[in-house]
Amino acid sequence: MFRALALLAFWGVAAVPIAFIGFAWTFISGKVDLLYRMAVGMALLGVRLVGVKVEVVGLDKLDWGSTYILMCNHVSNLDPPIVIPIMPRRTSVLVKKELFRVPILGWAMRLADLVPVDRKNRESAIASLRSAAEVLRSGVNMTIWPEGTRSRDGRLLPFKKGPFHLAKESGVPIVPITIVGTHEIWPKGEFAIHPGTATVIFHEPLNPAAYPSQEDLINAVRDRMAGGLPEKYQ
Repeated sequence: MFRALALLAFWGVAAVPIAFIGFAWTFISGKVDLLYRMAVGMALLGVRLVGVKVEVVGLDKLDWGSTYILMCNHVSNLDPPIVIPIMPRRTSVLVKKELFRVPILGWAMRLADLVPVDRKNRESAIASLRSAAEVLRSGVNMTIWPEGTRSRDGRLLPFKKGPFHLAKESGVPIVPITIVGTHEIWPKGEFAIHPGTATVIFHEPLNPAAYPSQEDLINAVRDRMAGGLPEKYQ
């Protein structure tokens, strides 16, 4: 429990100078890159300070001049602050629409091309996919957790179809990602963080056009993710 409290405290304290410097620079320059890098760097540093080591596999094999839809399995609250900062290029994510109503923060998130989503509203969810397609067309990557929520037992949950519809419609390659170890470090339903190693595996990109149906594409992505998991979670 101490590590979880320490992590949250670090993020809270570090957010003050980041907001002061990052928001000021973003407001003056109209560019969000400094704020983005400071925020994700702070997120990953906090994770490392509480005893979590991060190993990365396959990142260097991707062409980061290209645009991707990155899809990762989801087992812990540590997944986003580990996966997103290690990417060499900025990525957009889906964010609860309520956060966009927060003054200044909402403005910065829009400038960073983050996409508001309301999963309880079908029409809003469809609108989010359209916004995500626009982000991809602008050359910004999208990172998505296709299960939609964290797995309690470390095994893959059923995938939502929306992200794969986005891939089919946009034609943007999907990079499956497997994160291993965070289920043991900070599992869903617990507040205690345990020291350990998180391994992030970037698999080869998949071209959506190479799969006749959406279901075929879903199965291909699922197979890649599952292939990186320990046997007990496959």
